[in-house]
Amino acid sequence: MQRIGILGSVLLLLASLGVALAPGAGAAEPTEPTSLTIEAPAAVEGNQTPVTVSLGDASAPLPGAAIVLERRNGDAWEHLADLVTDESGTAVAELTLARDPADNRVRARYDGDETHAATSATYQVPLRRRSSRLRLTGPAKIVDETTVRLTARWRTGSKPVPGEVSLQRRRDGRWHTTATRRTGADGEVSFKVGPREDSRWRAVAPAQPWVERARSAAHRLDNVPPGTPVSLPANAPAPRRKLPPQRRAVGSGANAVISTIPNKVWRQMKGRSWHRGCPVGRAGLRLLRINYWGYDGYRHRGEVVAAAGAVGQMSGALAEMYRRELPIRSMYRVDRFGWSAKLRGADDYASMAAGNTSAFNCREVVGRPGVRSPHAYGRALDVNTWENPYRSPQGVFPNRWWLSHSHPRVAWRSRSHPVVALMSRHGLRWTYGLSDIHHFDAAVRDGRVVLPRGCRERVCH
Repeated sequence: MQRIGILGSVLLLLASLGVALAPGAGAAEPTEPTSLTIEAPAAVEGNQTPVTVSLGDASAPLPGAAIVLERRNGDAWEHLADLVTDESGTAVAELTLARDPADNRVRARYDGDETHAATSATYQVPLRRRSSRLRLTGPAKIVDETTVRLTARWRTGSKPVPGEVSLQRRRDGRWHTTATRRTGADGEVSFKVGPREDSRWRAVAPAQPWVERARSAAHRLDNVPPGTPVSLPANAPAPRRKLPPQRRAVGSGANAVISTIPNKVWRQMKGRSWHRGCPVGRAGLRLLRINYWGYDGYRHRGEVVAAAGAVGQMSGALAEMYRRELPIRSMYRVDRFGWSAKLRGADDYASMAAGNTSAFNCREVVGRPGVRSPHAYGRALDVNTWENPYRSPQGVFPNRWWLSHSHPRVAWRSRSHPVVALMSRHGLRWTYGLSDIHHFDAAVRDGRVVLPRGCRERVCH
């Protein structure tokens, strides 16, 4: 009892002197707060940057303090360095920057001492983007209806850059993205393209955290014809009527397709190439769609309307012209040229002036009003009209220059010419010879050519 009383007196005395005792140990808590800061200059990936850690309290830096520095690696922190602050309270470690900004995050930890509290800090080390270069290479020419490869190469210095690259094509004054692919480990990616016209291309790559965006120079790709363009004399006149190039060919070979007259085509024909009183109606006509070689050396898709009984002969002849690469200037349906009050049918004057190839046209003979043309029956075919003129009582159509000139591919002046010979093999007679050079008539089954009344003794274009 006496000992307990003495202990209580001691405790009361200490309390009166202001001494506080911690429960159990009796040790004092740190009383000085500390501050920890991290700094590092920006650098490019793969390079080292100095990470400076500064430690101090409210009054002065803390020298000789142990600091643990860590860096983020994926989802975890990993040890980077054990540091000791110098007289200025700082310590420095080198950090090699990664491409992923998340892996360039560092954390410093100070565990404190008897008088300074523990503290920690984190810092995102800035990553400076590398400059890069993107090149797009490939052939300068492409043969129409084929494909070529354009290759994009993305580099930063000597290093390949993995990432997405987009291929863009210039159209209507703007760049349009056509495909996006990722480069391989070598920084390269290829694109297969098959433009049907001259084109310009470029490659673009968006910026990544470690590399700047890049854009290649434009690459021009010239589309060249698969066939041989027609070479005409330098002084030969050009057609007076200009037509846009017809759509490009469909399918392989001549790819002839014969059908009845579709509603849309019939609406376009009515009041132009067909009207009431014509000797053949819609049921007796057929539409032939066929590929042909144009004067430009490209394959095009043309259309001809003809009688059901003659369309097979025309199809066979035009298909052979295709196989032998005997060119046709254009092959639009004649209703495209509108109504001619002079001919009481579609405007054949305009069709000839354009060098157009056509067949059915319910009209009168050019230069002979009141006489029905063989074309009104859909059994006559006019081919390459500009280079193969027609002599009428009113003059020569569509030009006189070609009367005294021929051409081995597109202008014939004898039955030995390849075009005239093959037409004959398919039952298409060069009826009027040099009087109507571009005109051929389809024979009936027994080999006879049946001409309209008034056309047996005189030329009926």
